[in-house]
Amino acid sequence: MMNSREKQIQNITLWGSLVNIVLTICKILAGIIGKSAAMVADGIHSLSDLLSDVIILIFVHLSSKEKDCDHDFGHGKFETFATLIVSIILVIVGAELMSSGIQSIISIARGEAVARPGMIALIAAAISIIAKEAIYRATMRVANRVESQALVANAWHHRSDALSSIGSLLGIGGAMLLGDKWSMLDPIASCCISIAIIYIAVKMSIPCIKDLLETSLPDEEENKIVSIGKAVDGVHDIHELKTRKNGNSVIIDAHIVVDPTLNVATAHDITTKVEKAMKKEFGPMTQISLHIEPDINAE
Repeated sequence: MMNSREKQIQNITLWGSLVNIVLTICKILAGIIGKSAAMVADGIHSLSDLLSDVIILIFVHLSSKEKDCDHDFGHGKFETFATLIVSIILVIVGAELMSSGIQSIISIARGEAVARPGMIALIAAAISIIAKEAIYRATMRVANRVESQALVANAWHHRSDALSSIGSLLGIGGAMLLGDKWSMLDPIASCCISIAIIYIAVKMSIPCIKDLLETSLPDEEENKIVSIGKAVDGVHDIHELKTRKNGNSVIIDAHIVVDPTLNVATAHDITTKVEKAMKKEFGPMTQISLHIEPDINAE
């Protein structure tokens, strides 16, 4: 049965897919009728967004599965992997925008003829910017609410489409109002936008790579874990701390030092309090494994 988190991610992703399908059809038709190659390319970019939507739907469903004999810590890394894939798609999109922009600049600089775009292409570009920015904001709200990096990456894919449409709007509007020579605004804007898209994609991919390589949590987070544990009555010290991420959950392994004269039941109660305190800070999905050790220095 689908949980609430997965259902929220699925709903907003399906809405994004619907917007992408409508925009793909409208922009390609507008580009053909309005004689705008930039708008046709923009429509194909909207079509590429559908790929990331499918990836999010499949991998988030996989990551929401319960633990099984093959995945003792759950399937959270499927969502991390989805984020990395979408980030790579964004890098490809940015590189294609850059390549296309450079080729257009070279063509225009050589004096090659450029068809004057029609008003329908300009309207399509404006609608695309508004629609894709709206779905970006809606997706980002859900992503922040359910703490999904995969959904954040998909939201930025939506915004990359809006940004590419800004380039088309500048080029089409410039050519219509100021003459064909100003059509170079389109590829120049595309090159600048591509740099921003690639930067965002790389920035999002770095935490994913770290999580997939089992990198520990940052020092400030580990220090917070130690402080939370020591604040529990009965805990003398915490050492042998090991941490990592599993999707949107945190995994914590640690040794807790307690009074050697405590009975098993009392020691167990202390570890339960430590677990509750850590889950209160890092979320109910936190997976904690605590080993009790006697304080050999205790009197």
